[in-house]
Amino acid sequence: MNAQTAITKPLTLEAAVEGFLNSLRANNRAELTLSTYQTDLSQFITWLKENVFTASSIETVSKADITAYLAYLRSQRISGVTRAKKLASIRGLFRYLVDGEGLLEKSPAQGLETPKQERRSRDYFLPDEYRAMLSLAGASPRDYAILQVFLQTGIMVGELCELKLEDVDLEQRLLRVRNGKGMVAREVPFETKAAKALANWLKARKEVLIELGKDSD
Repeated sequence: MNAQTAITKPLTLEAAVEGFLNSLRANNRAELTLSTYQTDLSQFITWLKENVFTASSIETVSKADITAYLAYLRSQRISGVTRAKKLASIRGLFRYLVDGEGLLEKSPAQGLETPKQERRSRDYFLPDEYRAMLSLAGASPRDYAILQVFLQTGIMVGELCELKLEDVDLEQRLLRVRNGKGMVAREVPFETKAAKALANWLKARKEVLIELGKDSD
C-alpha cells in the first residue's frame, strides 16, 4: 500500500469516533461527558452495521440513516429526551468531521428535528405547591439541590440517596442512576435549574470542607 492510497482510504466510523473523542480530551472535556459520547456513538455504529450494510465509512452515512435510527429508538420506547441526547452526540461527531477536520462538506445530521419530550400521564404538583416546597428548602443549598433534582427527574428516593459525585454531569445535565448492585443502570437528564442548584451546593460543600480542614475532593 503506498502513501497516497493510505491518505485517500475512507475513514471508518470507529476511527472517526476515536478522533472526535481525542479532540474532546484535548479540550479538557469531563470524563463523564466523554463516556456519554462514546456510549451514544458506539450504539449508533452498532445499529448501522446491523441495519445499513452500505454505511461503512463516514462518507456513506446519510440523513435517512440517522432518521431511521431515531425511529428505531422510538420503537424501543426510548424517551424523547434520551433520543435528543443521542442525536446531539451524532451531531457533535459530524460537526467535528465538517468544521474541525474538513473531511465532509456537509453533516448528514443537518436539518434533523430534535425529538421532543413526551407528555407523561402522571400527577404533578400545582405551581403553588412546587414553589412552596422549594421556598422551604431555600435556606439550605444542600436541601434545595436535593429537592430540585428529585422533583425534576422523578427518580426514586433510594436512587437519589445512592448518587455519587461522579454520577453527576453538570455539563451534559445528566445523572448516572445506579441499580441495587451499585452499577449504572440508566442516564437521567435534568434541567438548568437543577444544574444551578447542584453547582451552588457543590460550591457551598467545598467551602464547608475547607473550613473543617478536610480535603474538598
